[in-house]
Amino acid sequence: MIDFRTHPDQYHHWTIEIDGPVATLAMSVDEKAGLDTGYELKLNSYDLGVDIELYDAIQRLRFEHPEIGAVVISSRQDRVFCAGANIRMLGQASHAAKVNFCKFTNETRLSIEDATENSRQTYLCAINGTAAGGGYELAMATDHIMLVDDGLTTVSLPEAPLLAVLPGTGGLTRLVDKRRVRRDRADFFCTTEDGVRGERAVDWGLVDEIVPASQFLETVAVRARMLAGNTDRPNGARGKELTALDRTIDGDQIHYPHLDCDINRTIGVAAITLRGPDDDPPTDSAAAHAAGAAFWPLALARELDDLVLHLRANENEVGTLAFRTDGVVECVLAHDQFLLAHREDWLIREILLFWKRTLKRLDVTARSLIALIEPGSCFAGLLLEVALATDRSFMLDGQFEGDNRPPAVIQLSESNYGTLPMGNGLTRLASRFLGDADALSRTRDSLGDNVDAAGASDLGLVTFTPDDIDWEDEVRIALEERASFSPDALTGLEANLRFAGPETMETKIFGRLTAWQNWIFQRPNAVGKSGALSLYGSGQRAAFDKKRV
Repeated sequence: MIDFRTHPDQYHHWTIEIDGPVATLAMSVDEKAGLDTGYELKLNSYDLGVDIELYDAIQRLRFEHPEIGAVVISSRQDRVFCAGANIRMLGQASHAAKVNFCKFTNETRLSIEDATENSRQTYLCAINGTAAGGGYELAMATDHIMLVDDGLTTVSLPEAPLLAVLPGTGGLTRLVDKRRVRRDRADFFCTTEDGVRGERAVDWGLVDEIVPASQFLETVAVRARMLAGNTDRPNGARGKELTALDRTIDGDQIHYPHLDCDINRTIGVAAITLRGPDDDPPTDSAAAHAAGAAFWPLALARELDDLVLHLRANENEVGTLAFRTDGVVECVLAHDQFLLAHREDWLIREILLFWKRTLKRLDVTARSLIALIEPGSCFAGLLLEVALATDRSFMLDGQFEGDNRPPAVIQLSESNYGTLPMGNGLTRLASRFLGDADALSRTRDSLGDNVDAAGASDLGLVTFTPDDIDWEDEVRIALEERASFSPDALTGLEANLRFAGPETMETKIFGRLTAWQNWIFQRPNAVGKSGALSLYGSGQRAAFDKKRV
């Protein structure tokens, strides 16, 4: 089982070094510590385990180190920064493992960009040796790239000539959309094995500056201090330790303090229940700081994030996630309003940004998403975003026979109007009502109201509102029908429907991951017996089927 929970004490591949307002994430990959057998992680190449540690380190720097205004990503190995994804790992991995690896890797890089843009914790990359493929892609996720000018060190994206694949975890998109490298230069850069160095790398926009080897460490330190001076993070604040997640797995049941998951393998459904808070929100931000990782919004976001990653990596035959909530609407809204009222506080800002990233992870997860809104539910404010992220939602009209709880209601808050945007830059409501400003405006008129099933249907906030007589059958049929469809067709269908409206660098990256990686990683030119990935390092040349399709 792949476990995404880790801690710096358990790292094999990264170290976190703190020097005043600057942190350094130093990469020195342990060749023998891969997640699987059959390959060695030479030349700072990486597998999923390396990225799991990197993701954990990024999270900890945001929550545990408010004093940090700049983060340097560097290598501790001589004359090599990072050789990218380990080729033998990719060659032996299943197709699902390769695609999940690419998706998580890119989500981690997006979290670097989010930290720079929204947490004012600017990332820069100090390339002190060759950066190839995913190594250069990691560098591109940072805001400033420094390259040692030693006459030897290059940056490259050599996958097409070497492996018959492409820099598919965002490399091509960042090259032209983010770094604005001219198309013809980008074409050359991505089709040469040799890479680019020195002044050409700067002139083409591949890096931001080159520095002589004798001055490299000193210049990196000066640049990092300068960038750290631009932060608004509080220098004197105390960080909040991200304590170990309390998770138990008992057969088909997964339990966290604020979340439960029950897997039905017959129809491939994970029934997920998110529990609302037990108490009122704190009276001030100091109390939220005192609660730390136990503060309900942060605790639940961490648990949901971990569960989604666990299901992706370890349960690829569970094709549908069915979400319920359990709690009091008013209590959820009180916490929601507390977060919005204190969003200028660095910790509260980080919690809201974590929710944004976690919901985005849900958006790009290749599973069917269903919301079930029943009596006792608390789909309100930021928890309502979970329902709005689903492909289809059912809300019970009335009560279940013999159940004396009042009918289910949902409630919108300001959180639903810009705090938690999707990857396309729109809110989930704006994506839902794309091109229909009147419908979106009508939802705003209901702010502060408990909206029952009839009202939610009229506003277009839910898909179906069966009554007690039809509820069980309609939900059962929907889940069984989903299980009867081709999972490949559903992955394509869902990826197309979820991101209406404008295209951004982020939606391009994930759209291309879905289309290109799912296709190229199964083609004989890459993974066949005579394919480039299969023969890499053998001295034999790949035999390509020359037909363009």
